Amino acid sequence: MDFQPDDQHRNIQDAVRALCARFDARYWLDKDRHGGFPLDFHRAMADAGWLGVCIPQVYGGSGLGITEASILMQTIAESGAGLSGASAIHMNIFGLQPVVMFGSEEQKARFLPPLVRGEQKACFGVTEPDAGLDTTHLKTRAERVKGGYRLYGRKIWISTAQVADRILILTRTTPIEQCSKPTLGMTLFYAPLDRRHVDVREIDKMGRKCVDSNELAIDGLPVAEEDRIGEEGRGFEYILHGLNPERILIASEAVGLGRAALQRAADYARERVVFDRPIGQNQAIQHPLAESWVELEAAELLARRAAWKYDRGQPCGPDANAAKFHAAEAGFRACTRAVATHGGMGYAREYHVERYLREMMILKIAPVSPQLILSHIAEKVLGLPKSY
Repeated sequence: MDFQPDDQHRNIQDAVRALCARFDARYWLDKDRHGGFPLDFHRAMADAGWLGVCIPQVYGGSGLGITEASILMQTIAESGAGLSGASAIHMNIFGLQPVVMFGSEEQKARFLPPLVRGEQKACFGVTEPDAGLDTTHLKTRAERVKGGYRLYGRKIWISTAQVADRILILTRTTPIEQCSKPTLGMTLFYAPLDRRHVDVREIDKMGRKCVDSNELAIDGLPVAEEDRIGEEGRGFEYILHGLNPERILIASEAVGLGRAALQRAADYARERVVFDRPIGQNQAIQHPLAESWVELEAAELLARRAAWKYDRGQPCGPDANAAKFHAAEAGFRACTRAVATHGGMGYAREYHVERYLREMMILKIAPVSPQLILSHIAEKVLGLPKSY
């Protein structure tokens, strides 16, 4: 096994670091205080071609793998942009994977190039207020009408819906009690997010203020049949192809954010003098930070292995879930330790580490809880009885 980064990966890191340097810590501090989608950052990423990193070249993308995408996302987070920057383009990287894999040629030619060019933005609509992670029991329904469908229901924690033009949305077309398996009877659409039929309400939340999270109330949203992805009733199967890449990207973002916090903590520990010595000379400061470095290195390796398997078409579910679990835990500890290293100043916004800690909470919770990951590994890897 060769651990030496290749030239392409180094070039990605160098180019993304240079771009992110134009959006410094003050930029993201202002976005955290006042909100407002980072349109200029999104535009810069589009102009540099990064929004289509995983989109096939024939549709305007770069045709690279999840490995390269994870390096991109980790570098953005590590630059100090954190989740505010990463989440601004996150959906572009993994979200349209079901369209790439199961969409018709006409759909791919129609949907993918505008996303790559930054002319359109998309959001991902699966989670619901009552179903949560129990996706098979979602209640949003699509009813057949002449020429297509009408959608009714509610979705929650939908990122970027304030600025999105379309939504990749999972619905029920057949009631669960009429299906031979709970995973059947769900249908996937890439629908226009028509505000005449969708009430989009932003959720006031703990962190990542500039990338909105929303609750959607959908009342008769018309969707043309040509906007249905794949076959009716197989939507759950299709979205699974986007879930492992998302977990890998989340893991990489957690590593990047943890390293951003760790770097600020180490810098502060070298500079802060108490009792005539830098606090970084004290082992009580050194050891927790060194431990976080070790944990983040291990998390990065887990994420890279999962991405390597995904890009080669190998089963990677346990790997992707393990990477997400460990990276979120390691990143959270790094952010907590960074705040503690700063002492009282760690609570001050101007030192940035409290923002990193608030943003890291997202990765601890979403898109899948640590408890469900452990249950998945217990069942799929250890062969234990299913617990849910």
